[in-house]
Amino acid sequence: MAQRCFLRAKLHHARLTYANPDYVGSVAIDADLLKRADIAPFEQVDIYNVDNGERLTTYAIPGEPGEIGLNGAAARKGEAGQKVIIAAYAWLDEAEMAEHNPAIVILDHDNKPVPNQ
Repeated sequence: MAQRCFLRAKLHHARLTYANPDYVGSVAIDADLLKRADIAPFEQVDIYNVDNGERLTTYAIPGEPGEIGLNGAAARKGEAGQKVIIAAYAWLDEAEMAEHNPAIVILDHDNKPVPNQ
């Protein structure tokens, strides 16, 4: 049975708090937001920069409260204050597709979850 790739988790309109090209790599994400979106530390994520159109793939690491930071080469794809979408995907078979509901967390200007989503 063939599998298809589906959105599994999304942090929508996160705001970058920093970009640090001197770090080894990855994206630092508020640890609470990782839990809310069910994104594991070191899990692959795609980042879509809403403000400049840049896209990249990296991995997530737990960050401080409110933090969304691009590190290493990824830091060249955005700057503090820009809005990004962070997405994780999963391969699902036909039986899993019918029951699948992605975790979508919409964020405000301060990277806090918007209530009543």
